[in-house]
Amino acid sequence: MAKPGLSEFLDVKISDSQFSDDDVITVRRYIYGDMHVTLEEGAGLFRLNTAGLAMPQTWFELFPEAIGDILVHQANPQGYVSDENAHWLIGQITANGQVCSRTELDAVLHVLEKARQAPRFLEQFALKIVADSVISGQGATRSGATLTPGVILDAEVEILRRVLYAGAGCGGIAISKAEAEILFDLNDATSESDNAPAWSELFAKAVANYLMALSGFAPPPREVALAREDWINSPGGFDGGISGFFKSMFGGGVSGVRDAYSDQPDPFAAKGAAMAAGIAVNEVVTEDEAQWLVDRIGRDGVLHENEEALLRFIRQESPDIHPALKPLMEKVI
Repeated sequence: MAKPGLSEFLDVKISDSQFSDDDVITVRRYIYGDMHVTLEEGAGLFRLNTAGLAMPQTWFELFPEAIGDILVHQANPQGYVSDENAHWLIGQITANGQVCSRTELDAVLHVLEKARQAPRFLEQFALKIVADSVISGQGATRSGATLTPGVILDAEVEILRRVLYAGAGCGGIAISKAEAEILFDLNDATSESDNAPAWSELFAKAVANYLMALSGFAPPPREVALAREDWINSPGGFDGGISGFFKSMFGGGVSGVRDAYSDQPDPFAAKGAAMAAGIAVNEVVTEDEAQWLVDRIGRDGVLHENEEALLRFIRQESPDIHPALKPLMEKVI
């Protein structure tokens, strides 16, 4: 009797309601035996993942790896994720109407991180998954733990950072407007929570990176712009730590931009400094910047801590405050 194909094998395992480490090895052999797995067979992996079976730990390692290899390494040309395949991936995750699982999020991240190029909407989908999970307290970042909805913990910050890093492969060195909007939505939803200090750092850096690009600057690579630093323990605490960064964003000149992105030892720092040396920095907050900030900060009618910090630094460091920002500035002590 002919050996069953991967889809048939998976259907049998789902029917049996059993899946072991040996079965993971069998699936791995199917996938990597001839290195050709169809999207239909990939859909079988998703069916198995959502079947509600008790899965061994090795499955949670294989599944993201396999989906990444199917969509990236088998792509033509290799390494380039098409819009069609990205839509397929999103469709598989959303097909059952359930909250995205951590295993499925890991699959998306594997695709983004392995790809030379992927559609931006796929990275934004991943960012939205994490934001929604934080707000609801369920899904991709929680791994079954019962935690308070609307609180950003260190683990969530690092997943957000990982998604934003991966976005560099989606055609953008700088943080995009869509990404900044998602981060602002998350900031609004969690502003009164006891969030991890690293969230303030990541939020501030990401928004600053977007504003740089909006002003026509050549922003440093994301790996440099979003590198983790211990801002809370820096001189001046929260405000003092962020101040050193925003001073260069809004009024520090070329040398300030270079300093902000290369103070910390980082393998990308030299590249960031070299790029910064060629930046023609405009210290004036532009009309586009001002209008976006007014619309975004004023959306829920409340000035939150991270937003107040941003406005304070613009007021202190920019030589010319745009008139559209002045009503907001008057609300900041």
